[in-house]
Amino acid sequence: MDAVRLILTSRRALAASGDVPQIMTEVWQAQALAQAIGSRLAVFGPPELRGEALGLTELAGRGCGVLDTPQLDTEELRAARLTELGDARQALLSLGGLLGEVGIALVGIACSAPDEGRYWQCMEAIDAADESRDRVLEMLRRLADREPALPEREAG
Repeated sequence: MDAVRLILTSRRALAASGDVPQIMTEVWQAQALAQAIGSRLAVFGPPELRGEALGLTELAGRGCGVLDTPQLDTEELRAARLTELGDARQALLSLGGLLGEVGIALVGIACSAPDEGRYWQCMEAIDAADESRDRVLEMLRRLADREPALPEREAG
């Protein structure tokens, strides 16, 4: 499945999540998907994105690592279904939106955390999502820089 469809599926699942365990599972899924997309971009993406894509892979991996790993079957793991990136710009725009939504969901959980452990887990995951989103925005900037400037209209 292509990246944009998987991201859209993740955004819908995050929005539909009702309780904290469901939200945390969707946050983990989103970070795993960001890690897979970063890895794919690092190998197959435009050369100017490869360094940032490796950084995204590492940061998203850290985001997964600070969260409890959910009990998912292989077919439930969205990152495992990634087969193609499609348009890199569109995939990055969608991923940036998903990571922003992940941060917002985590803030909500942190604000109502029943214990200090959950609070700090959320804080670390928020930090990883925010840094991952920064990498995505940097890759979008690099893609924009490589696009040729539109020719100005001739005065006439």
